[in-house]
Amino acid sequence: MKAYEVNFDGLVGPTHNYGGLSYGNVASQSNSHQGSNPREAARQGLAKMKALADLGFKQGVLAPQERPDVAALRQLGFAGTDAQVIQRAAREAMPLLVASCSASSMWVANAATVSPSADTADGRVHFTAANLNCKYHRSIEHPTTSRVLAAMFGDEAHFSHHPALPSVAQFGDEGAANHTRFCRDYGQAGVEFFVYGRSAFDSRYPAPQKYPARQTLEASQAVVRLHGLSADAVVYAQQNPAVIDQGVFHNDVIAVGNGEVLFYHEDAFLDTEAVLTELRAKLAAKGGELQAICVPRATVSVEDAVRSYLFNSQLLSRNDGSMLLVVPEECRNNERVWTYLQQLTSLGTAVREVQVFDLKQSMQNGGGPACLRLRVALNETELAAVNQGVIMSAPLYETLLQWVDRHYRDRLVDADLADPLLLQECRTALDELTQILKLGSVYPFQRQP
Repeated sequence: MKAYEVNFDGLVGPTHNYGGLSYGNVASQSNSHQGSNPREAARQGLAKMKALADLGFKQGVLAPQERPDVAALRQLGFAGTDAQVIQRAAREAMPLLVASCSASSMWVANAATVSPSADTADGRVHFTAANLNCKYHRSIEHPTTSRVLAAMFGDEAHFSHHPALPSVAQFGDEGAANHTRFCRDYGQAGVEFFVYGRSAFDSRYPAPQKYPARQTLEASQAVVRLHGLSADAVVYAQQNPAVIDQGVFHNDVIAVGNGEVLFYHEDAFLDTEAVLTELRAKLAAKGGELQAICVPRATVSVEDAVRSYLFNSQLLSRNDGSMLLVVPEECRNNERVWTYLQQLTSLGTAVREVQVFDLKQSMQNGGGPACLRLRVALNETELAAVNQGVIMSAPLYETLLQWVDRHYRDRLVDADLADPLLLQECRTALDELTQILKLGSVYPFQRQP
């Protein structure tokens, strides 16, 4: 049976803003508190989805969160009507209001870790929502994320959903941003690659000194158990602590993989040779042959990689076996990175073409093409069992563009977050979106008695 990798891109929410909330994320910090354009951000994301769908890739949409998150503010002691909660938070604790308005759920690479049916013990596709507990503004996402994923992948005969791991530092889980799957074919058993920043319980593992390591080994091991993965289908690798301290807060900022290809920076991993040896051996046992494409530090520095998001790109398999690399405009604007990319397609690797997308609104907040999508490998039967309302098509694209233009503001600054009308605008938009995408009542305001 034929199988596909389906990319479900996060739709940017109406409260997209530059709150500078993500310590360790260079772009997020450097653009803190600038004015944002939610309408343009959503349009840029939709343009990428439509372009890739037009090229023949399977493409879906993942809905944003309800923001501001009034329930989260109530948990922190703000009381009264929804409008009073927002206004009091603005007066007394503006940083908490900014956090409760974050549109960071657009980066759905952090939504969950996904294992396809070819790898799991029960032959179903498994999803574990990421707890994202390193950052408060992201830690409040997973309850709604779980409901949205269940509305998209609802057939229990094919899909299994797990709640987020315990929201404590020892089980910090950032989802698919630190997970890659290698395989000869999407429908065949593969090797799942889990990259972690530190161990929570074993002090022998080195840790970064400046920025936090968001993914723990123990969290990755727990996901492996939940998904029923066998030892011969899993490789763990520690991220280089030195690159975390240079702003590489997730593995997908320094490496990306697809099929039999790993595209990575020379400094990505702590023990690269041992990692590659294990990957090669385990993938070979599954009938595959690893093609490792290393970008030398002398060619592209870690600083250049972080600023351009070279590795936060999408590697997409074409029908002829070649691969397309989708990169942000910032790669073209970096001379050293662009020089390398112009050479890459002639090196005899599987990467034969590079396409550039303008994702400035997302990039300025610290997320590129890879951050914006959750990869789900599905066979034909499983794909047919997915809620078809979320699968990108020309009519859906036009409908969503019109929806964005009706409901999104074209400028947002911190002071606007204190406007209770923004909450009403967001809820009105999301209520309509759930009907467009056929999601049902997934948002808290829709579920209140």
